[in-house]
Parts: sequence; C-alpha cells; structure tokens
Amino acid sequence: MAIYRTLKYGDVAVGVGGRITVPQDIREDLGLGEGDTLTVRVEETHTGARQMVLWRVEQQPEE
Repeated sequence: MAIYRTLKYGDVAVGVGGRITVPQDIREDLGLGEGDTLTVRVEETHTGARQMVLWRVEQQPEE
C-alpha cells in the first residue's frame, strides 16, 4: 500500500450543478489537461466524517 504525503492544499468552490474548478497551479502540478478523466472515491471514517479523493486516470498507449 502506498503512503502519500500532502504537497499542497487548495480551496475549491462548488458551482452550478456541483461543478468544481481545480486551481490552475494544481492542474499544472498534476499535468491535467482538457479531456483528462479523474476518478473519485468517497471515504468515511468510523465517526462519519467523509472526504473525497480524486486522481487522474493514466492514459493507456494505443496499440
């Protein structure tokens, strides 16, 4: 199992229809571009606190 360390925090506003905008500096750090797909996971602690985790789906080379 991988252990990740936090590199940065950022605030994200929730807009119309639940849309969120990933801040530009974070998009650049992650190499996100138009058309990339993000996977989302919702985690819950034993106390009921929840968090959302996003990660980029790695592009598979075309054969």
